[in-house]
Amino acid sequence: MPKLLLLDGNSLIHRAFHALPPLTNSQGQPTNAVYGFTNMLWKLREEEKPQYLAIAFDIGKPTLRTDQFDGYKAHRPPTAPELKSQFALVKDIVKAMNIPILELAGYEADDVLGTLVKAGESQNYEVVVVTGDKDLLQVVGPKTIVKICRQGIAKLEVFDQEKIWEKYGLKPEQIPDLKGLMGDASDNIPGVPGIGEKTALKLLQEYGSVEEVLEHLDELKGKKIKESLRENREKALLSKKLATILCSVPLESHSWEDFLNGGEDKEKLRSIFSQLEFSSLLKKLNDDSPVDSVPQEETFQTISSLEEFNQVKKDVINKKSLALQVDMDVFNPMEARLLGIYFTSGEETYYLPAGLAEGLRTILADCTVEKYGHDLKYQMVLLQREGFLLEAFSFDTMVAAYLLNPSQNKYPLEDLTARYLLQGGKSTVESIYLLQKALKEELDKLKLGELFQGVEMPLVPVLAGMEREGISIDREYLANLSTLLAEQLDGLEQTIYGMAGEKFNINSPKQLGVILFEKLKLPVGKKTKTGYSTNADVLEFLKNKHPIVEHILHYRQLIKLKSTYIDALPKLVNKKTGRVHTYLNQTVTATGRLSSSEPNLQNIPVKGNFGKEIRKAFIPNQKDNYLLAADYSQIELRILAHVTGDEGLLEAFKKEQDIHASTAAEVFDVPLNDVTSEMRSKAKAVNFGIVYGISDFGLSQNLQVAPKEAKRYIESYFAKYPGVKKYMEETVANARKVGFVTTILQRRRYLPDLDSSNHNVRSFAERTAINTPIQGSAADIIKVAMLRVDKGLREKNLEAKMLLQVHDELILEVPERELEEVSRLVQEAMEGAVPLAVALKVDVQVGKNWCDLKK
Repeated sequence: MPKLLLLDGNSLIHRAFHALPPLTNSQGQPTNAVYGFTNMLWKLREEEKPQYLAIAFDIGKPTLRTDQFDGYKAHRPPTAPELKSQFALVKDIVKAMNIPILELAGYEADDVLGTLVKAGESQNYEVVVVTGDKDLLQVVGPKTIVKICRQGIAKLEVFDQEKIWEKYGLKPEQIPDLKGLMGDASDNIPGVPGIGEKTALKLLQEYGSVEEVLEHLDELKGKKIKESLRENREKALLSKKLATILCSVPLESHSWEDFLNGGEDKEKLRSIFSQLEFSSLLKKLNDDSPVDSVPQEETFQTISSLEEFNQVKKDVINKKSLALQVDMDVFNPMEARLLGIYFTSGEETYYLPAGLAEGLRTILADCTVEKYGHDLKYQMVLLQREGFLLEAFSFDTMVAAYLLNPSQNKYPLEDLTARYLLQGGKSTVESIYLLQKALKEELDKLKLGELFQGVEMPLVPVLAGMEREGISIDREYLANLSTLLAEQLDGLEQTIYGMAGEKFNINSPKQLGVILFEKLKLPVGKKTKTGYSTNADVLEFLKNKHPIVEHILHYRQLIKLKSTYIDALPKLVNKKTGRVHTYLNQTVTATGRLSSSEPNLQNIPVKGNFGKEIRKAFIPNQKDNYLLAADYSQIELRILAHVTGDEGLLEAFKKEQDIHASTAAEVFDVPLNDVTSEMRSKAKAVNFGIVYGISDFGLSQNLQVAPKEAKRYIESYFAKYPGVKKYMEETVANARKVGFVTTILQRRRYLPDLDSSNHNVRSFAERTAINTPIQGSAADIIKVAMLRVDKGLREKNLEAKMLLQVHDELILEVPERELEEVSRLVQEAMEGAVPLAVALKVDVQVGKNWCDLKK
């Protein structure tokens, strides 16, 4: 029996929208409803395998039902803008899949579906209707089932005649009678006051229909129900009429061939999925391509001799370009062994085994041959370890994709190939070679080419060098520190056990909760599914309620330091180099800042006695060398002065005043000399809070003052620095207009949530719009500074090396004889990185470890 699959378009789009978190593409277009709907449609086609398929949509008011009752669906709020913009996209996808879209002015999608159900049944088809609306249960019949979305769009509940009888004790055709009596709040169908589902079902199971119930009012028990039915007779009949699906509406004439499933336009779908950045759907589409269009395995030619390679080499040198991908045996490039190199110059793809890799040495060092790759830094580390000189590595497809869409988590090559090349199945290096051109065009179109070529690409080899260099740690010192900490923890345990009156597992939230809230009777805060919450916020609240809490907080702090740093760092030392090698991630943060991982050396504690003690473990790689730290002073506040042009801020920096004291003088309206340390501390919180778009409540939490007082601080700040307030307002307004914000070097960050209907989501986006140009510009500046420092060290042939970048600070290792020259070079390079309206200031300190640094 042929199968006809019918979908309730509006209902499923709404389900998808509310089931999925907010999703957008890099241009700010909301996509969650489109993504959810398309996935569901795809899944249904695969699972149901219908011969015929159609989707019905509502056109909107007026309809036959609004003519009958003004209040029909009148209470529904307007469609959210972020959902409204997705309907046309869904229809574009449906059309590209060659699925008929049916809609009829004056009628609802339910009526269209009801009509199609009857037409399908008349052809002896098996009919399946998928919807999120139970109204359609009334069309269920011997050949028709209805599947209702449950749990968003992830699960479907199947209703046939038997299931409806089991659940309601009714036949499908009685569903409108049920709505006639009990009403329907979602559609604003009034029903009969005082009659709910239970009563309505009981009446219908006895009398069969609204009309029969009304005919037998005198037999009914219950005075109130009887009176309500008598008084609302017309309302009950109208409600049933409103709930009844029309199954004979005048649809445009179609032949069943129009409803045949299949024959989608894959190129059009690729274009739409690419625009919306649906990488998984693109991959699925490519996987579903005809077999002859997708290679079943990598197509490359293995080079077996130097003579053979020399013939290929001439072609590479003539083409002046080379895409490559290093083949290694393990993921970590500091421990990996080179197995070979894949490469292409645009036509044939080759594999050069490691034994012949020497043949590539001259090409890799040739400045006239441009090299392209994906995640080049990762490969450079291994190639540098193998002693290759690397020049003209000019295009990294991962870095380019990151600049185009910095909010994405990852940039897999297959996703980029599907999106920008609208194809799959290419070999890795062939994809890279083709992507280079496509991504370059996108960068130029968005005016990101200069940032890419001038900053991000030159930084790749610099970061690779820093990763390869690594940093030494004093393992013996850490071992002694671990022993000392273990003794302190043991003492803390005994103190906590004594206060608790028993031994228990302090690291067990469940056992700790019992001690705090049941035995010691401390006030219970929030509870979790597994018991009492004992997170940091709860313990901070309880700190003054019992002395045991202070000891538990201290215990947790020491346990974390010991496990995360003191005991963990020695295990991460590379056996070959004797150093710790972090990954400096260039394509992770949305602001453009670098991040550090495995281990995260940007997160080594600064405060507290043991935090400082951990930093003492970081030492120069060479015994007679020193560590040099160069740190930008208040860079974000200087950028704030530059981008706002506020005269008060500019003046304070030009006079080289203490900016926090200066702000305190303005906010608290006192002479600069009368600013107290408490005033300065509060002003500092205001200064940095303003940079991050802080609210009155947020500042009150930071300063532990009343929101009213925090509001007064912010208002005083804006009164004294009006340029800052103007900047904030104009930045948010412009971002809302164009969809993104930019840094000093034109780095973009897209902010689609500025138009969110959710206040909290929208407010966060507004704060992000204010902060990103400042934090992102700081990222731009320190990246330029790193390039200038690296260039200066190389030009002067100095032995000093950059080891780490930690937010606004650079850490170098410097021989004693070079300290004076390198200090001057680094300071000049960093202070002159990017010209601002106020001077950039850099503090340089030197020491034998990362903690004991002095000017």
